[in-house]
Amino acid sequence: MTEDFYKKYKTILEKEQSMARKIALSLIKPKQLTVWEIMIPVIFILNYVKLKHSREIFIQNQMFTKKMALDAARDMQKKDVAKETVMAQIDSKTKELLASVPGDIYSDDIRRQQLREVDLLIDHYHKLLNAPGADYAALVTHAYQTPAAYSSFLDALQSAEKAVMNAAHQTLGSKADTDTAAKIESISASMRAAELKNLYSPQPQP
Repeated sequence: MTEDFYKKYKTILEKEQSMARKIALSLIKPKQLTVWEIMIPVIFILNYVKLKHSREIFIQNQMFTKKMALDAARDMQKKDVAKETVMAQIDSKTKELLASVPGDIYSDDIRRQQLREVDLLIDHYHKLLNAPGADYAALVTHAYQTPAAYSSFLDALQSAEKAVMNAAHQTLGSKADTDTAAKIESISASMRAAELKNLYSPQPQP
């Protein structure tokens, strides 16, 4: 893997992690401090650690399909592996996960919807990894030369993510947190709309 390719991989990964982190910060808010937390520092520290832990778990959850797809796109380029091969590897990996997790938490329906999302993301990341550019904005605008083209991808991704969430609702039933799911979808859509506008807006001249 060339240094330039590794930089692109790292740039894309950091961008996805940054988005997941921003969603986590918007979604998982610190509660109001109690008098005990103000008086006894260790209580504040313990609660802060719990909050940070919750956010980290959320970020890992958001990154699950993204990281699998990005690594697959990297392997397609680095090892000259066909997309069918990397998808078969991911299919096998998620089947192993399905067998190890209780059926009332992770189902084959969730898994199949995740595979559709991964399939879409692999094509996206493959485009970015093969585009010229020194930063994320350049990679995107070279890979998607019009705002309509990038908007079409974002719409498809939002639909794929929603299908995963709907499958999770079906699996979890009354245990599903539909309000949080709706908030995640809304925050993601707002962030992506802002990104689209920022990427393709004419830059002011110095």
